[in-house]
Amino acid sequence: MSEVKNILLVGVGGQGTILASKILSEALVEAGYDVKMSEVHGMSQRGGNVSTQIRYGDKVYSPIIGLGAADVIVAFEKMEALRWVEYLKKDGKIVINDFEIPSAPILMGKAAYPGAIVETLSEKADVLVFGAADIAKGLGNSRVMNIVLLGALVKAMNIQGIDWEERIRKNVKKGFEELNIRAFQAGYNIS
Repeated sequence: MSEVKNILLVGVGGQGTILASKILSEALVEAGYDVKMSEVHGMSQRGGNVSTQIRYGDKVYSPIIGLGAADVIVAFEKMEALRWVEYLKKDGKIVINDFEIPSAPILMGKAAYPGAIVETLSEKADVLVFGAADIAKGLGNSRVMNIVLLGALVKAMNIQGIDWEERIRKNVKKGFEELNIRAFQAGYNIS
């Protein structure tokens, strides 16, 4: 693989964006890729936005994804997909969790949650939308939503040759390994 691949994970603090990014990055390194990752925790513990840029290939010189360069965007929250769409390549994909977390201005009544987000994004990209939160709840714990999305990302990017179960076991809280493996498989089987 000589071409560098670019993945942007975006969400809101507390959704597990960073853990999903860590598992993905470690797995890619173990598979032999040069990997660069950059995280932004914009007031993440207060419900602010969180973004992670991951670039991998034979040789990667910078962790930063430029405008119009992301192969895939994984949005843990719908509005975040809309906020970051300018980073997507023309032939890129967007994986969207059909989930809404109103921002502070929306909660205070100073703004409205944008309508027709999925429709707007579908005009610009190949979009996969599903309720990762609902799938996670169905598995017994809504907190594994991030791993459901990771599974969908791995399928969308066609990332092969990695032992995802081992990577998940090494990174999730003890006692939750099997639940997270089931969450990954559920996300992988969506698309």
